[in-house]
Amino acid sequence: MGKYILKRCGYIVVVFLIISFLMYSLYNLIPNDPARAQLEGLRSSLKPAEYEAMYQSLRDQMGLNDSLMVRYLRWMGLWTDTDGKTFNGLLQGNFGYSNLFKRDVIDVIVDPMSNTIFINIFSTILSLAITIPLGIYCAVHKKKKFDSATQVVTMLGYSLPVYIIALVFMFLFCVNWRIFPVMGIKTAGIEYANNWEAFTDKLLHVTLPVIVMTFGSLGGMTRYVRSAMIEALSMDYIRTARAKGLREKIVIYSHAWRNALLPVITSILGWFLSIFSGSVVIENTFSLSGMGALYWQGLNNNDFELVLAIQMFYSIVSLVGSLLIDISYGLVDPRVRVDK
Repeated sequence: MGKYILKRCGYIVVVFLIISFLMYSLYNLIPNDPARAQLEGLRSSLKPAEYEAMYQSLRDQMGLNDSLMVRYLRWMGLWTDTDGKTFNGLLQGNFGYSNLFKRDVIDVIVDPMSNTIFINIFSTILSLAITIPLGIYCAVHKKKKFDSATQVVTMLGYSLPVYIIALVFMFLFCVNWRIFPVMGIKTAGIEYANNWEAFTDKLLHVTLPVIVMTFGSLGGMTRYVRSAMIEALSMDYIRTARAKGLREKIVIYSHAWRNALLPVITSILGWFLSIFSGSVVIENTFSLSGMGALYWQGLNNNDFELVLAIQMFYSIVSLVGSLLIDISYGLVDPRVRVDK
């Protein structure tokens, strides 16, 4: 297992370098000049010759006159900085400078990343706590009234776009019943007496987005768990276990569910990784300061240093997630040898 993990980590490094180079090259093809963006607003107050001299000096300082490969290696931290002495790139913890926020990227993404993790962890726990028992129950009671009703509801939730679900829930819980705030991550203009008060206020604001994300995921996940369990329950070993007189709970949860986990794991982890990156729709609908909303804001304002840093975060999450999926196969099913 250890040898396999080390081998996969080597693959992850190679794939990450390829992805990072392709993304860096792609964003450099877009007409954009970081030096001019930093000098924005000074052109009218300077003479043309002074502005041009300042502009060329800034391009030299930022290394924009170097080749694409040199700039990429410098951005990654594999090439010396413009001073020719130090390494100051992605590998050294320097994620770039945000022209939009006029701050280092690392300082910009800390709070949105914590908000995204906070929201998605809660929605994932709630979704799995509902979908797994519900899918198992529907599979065991296939074609009964409860199963048929659940299939109708899950199909409705699966078919509706998440922004429609968000608007309906906002109308019900914010406009009609006034239970939750409409938007934001915290109450504006309030000073908290302690950390617990800040946590409860944040929890109140993210409750409705979590409910919407959970409701939007119920349809697909419930149907996937149900279909995997139905396939497992139709196998010969399940009939053999029942013929031997084993209790139904042991047959379902010890035999059928363990074997049904293998296809479900891919769906669960893949779904979790997709929402972990930040839901652009949800975060923009509820005006939440998260990774998805920040990514969209950076794209709209040509802040490519910020966008590249977020894109690299997405890439790392996806690559590590694929490794976790393969390892989990071996943990769930002993017949799968991941070290081969």
